[in-house]
Amino acid sequence: MATPSDLLTLQALVAELHDQVASVQRENARLRHQLDTALHRLYGRKTERWQPPVPEQGHLPLAVDAPPSEESPAASDDDENDPPAAPAGSTPAKRGGGRKPLPRNLPRTRTVIEPSDAARTCSRCTTAKTCIGSDVTEELDYTPAVLRVHEIVRPKYACPHCEDGVVQASVPARPIDQGRPGPGLLAHVVTAKYADHLPLHRLEGIFGRGGLRVSRRTLCDWVAAVADLVEPIVTVLHATVKTSSVVYSDDTPITVQDRHHPGGSRRAYLWVYGGEQGDVVYDYTPGRSREGPERMLDGYRGYLQADAYKGYDSLFADGKILEVACWAHARRYIKDAVATALQPATTLLALIRRLYEVERAAHDVDPDTRRVRRQEQSQPVLDLLETERDLVSETCLPKSPLAEGLGYMRRQWTALTRYVQDGRLSIDNNAAERALRRVAVGRKNWLFAGSDAGGRRAAMLYSLIGTCHLVGVEPFAYLRDVLARIPSHPNRRLIELTPRGWQAAHLAA
Repeated sequence: MATPSDLLTLQALVAELHDQVASVQRENARLRHQLDTALHRLYGRKTERWQPPVPEQGHLPLAVDAPPSEESPAASDDDENDPPAAPAGSTPAKRGGGRKPLPRNLPRTRTVIEPSDAARTCSRCTTAKTCIGSDVTEELDYTPAVLRVHEIVRPKYACPHCEDGVVQASVPARPIDQGRPGPGLLAHVVTAKYADHLPLHRLEGIFGRGGLRVSRRTLCDWVAAVADLVEPIVTVLHATVKTSSVVYSDDTPITVQDRHHPGGSRRAYLWVYGGEQGDVVYDYTPGRSREGPERMLDGYRGYLQADAYKGYDSLFADGKILEVACWAHARRYIKDAVATALQPATTLLALIRRLYEVERAAHDVDPDTRRVRRQEQSQPVLDLLETERDLVSETCLPKSPLAEGLGYMRRQWTALTRYVQDGRLSIDNNAAERALRRVAVGRKNWLFAGSDAGGRRAAMLYSLIGTCHLVGVEPFAYLRDVLARIPSHPNRRLIELTPRGWQAAHLAA
């Protein structure tokens, strides 16, 4: 017969087994969530647009009325920008049919096809027929880029009597001193790699089909020469970004070749810093440390919108730079927790969606009006969101995906709600992520940078290409003109060669 001590021992053993089972179940749930997340990232849809996975769950009991959404949509950078649903029974508007006319600015060649001489003679009275009109059929054709040689001829002049005083014009300033590529060819190489994401080995093949044999090493030298030429312009861009009252920043990894590193390569980072007026500058760092942001934002005063990376914390220590966090990051954490905590995650996502509805409706208004609308419409939603966050935190498991998202919101709450205080601020940092998308697409094609110097040159050229894209400047035309002018352009007027300065000068002309 079991003694009381034996019963106590068995009870302790059962409790220990229960704890072990619960621990294994939590670990299994964590691993299953990681597996589901990895499979979704590999094979799932890339969009962040989200709909409740259980249609029958009914209307969520939210106490805050939805803000009006009749105004112009399509401002928010989040993928929650769903088009408004058409009223029931309404007929969708018909789109214009037929082909769109070809652009009138394209060059045109004309081929006139005449009937035969016999057909142009009347079969009854043998009189020559008169043209009464014509039909024009447009056909869009393509001619590959043509390489041409630009000969610079400098005649020599001398006195025919004394054969003294020979004169000759000096060689005009060129992008590469004693180099063969002209500004148009250099602009094409840079635009093809950093705007169209063509690796240099593909350009080597394209030039070969056009009759020019140029090695990949030579193309690398050309890119390096262009980067050295435009470095002063990028310095001006950097200074212009720091004059903005709001700067956004983010980073993305790239691979750099390094024969001294195990495996022959290592990870480095490209950072982006953008201002209010559309100027953007990229920076390269061999590692992901705080030295990069501290160097790029030295002396800056204003708002900095970024993710919760610890490397930015030193910038916020003295209060001269105010942190603005990203609701897209916070939303992403909650969305990842839907599979393991459906009801609380769905409620939080619905509240965050309300915040983005306010942003869509206030996109086209001035900053002061936007600030007032946020304080009237977004602040009550934020208060309810904070309350819901604290209630859910009391019941969720400490190491669950939902707890991770709630912890991020709690730590960043002051920075997450700062955008309500100033209409110039954005609700998220998606502008920086869009700017880095150019790098993400490019690295899938060129795969790696050859060295740290190559990474720094890529950052400089991405700065010009990215700014051209944001301000609406065609990068090839800009680079061709700037590369032709920069060797003789005065340094005190380099602002005229930035994409915005170049655009303003051409619009004025």
